[in-house]
Amino acid sequence: MALWQGNSKRSISGRRIRYARGKRKFEIGRESHLTTIGPTTLKIVRTRGNNRKTRAKTANVAYVVDPKTKKTTKTEIITVKENPANIHYVRRNIINKGSIVETKLGKAKVTSRPGQSGTINAVLLS
Repeated sequence: MALWQGNSKRSISGRRIRYARGKRKFEIGRESHLTTIGPTTLKIVRTRGNNRKTRAKTANVAYVVDPKTKKTTKTEIITVKENPANIHYVRRNIINKGSIVETKLGKAKVTSRPGQSGTINAVLLS
């Protein structure tokens, strides 16, 4: 099913809005790719204006920053511990921005958007 990213047919107060035109092809969104834990596989997607987005379909490596020492370390992801976006993502090991993952260095909070940037950046939690 296509995702339509145009304006709503209702106003903020709930009044119906009658548009002078229909939906356009450029208003169609893509299905979201939910990044899971596994050997790193990337998908390059063409976006508007012939730009590119790199989507991470699976990833098992994170670049973790230690806020005390300000050092970045490439480390392996073990599992997803918490996810404020959706509690069911924890069981399915889905990684998105804001999720807390267990790494070999400890727990880390993901700060990047793996479905849009293709990499997993995280900050180590104390």
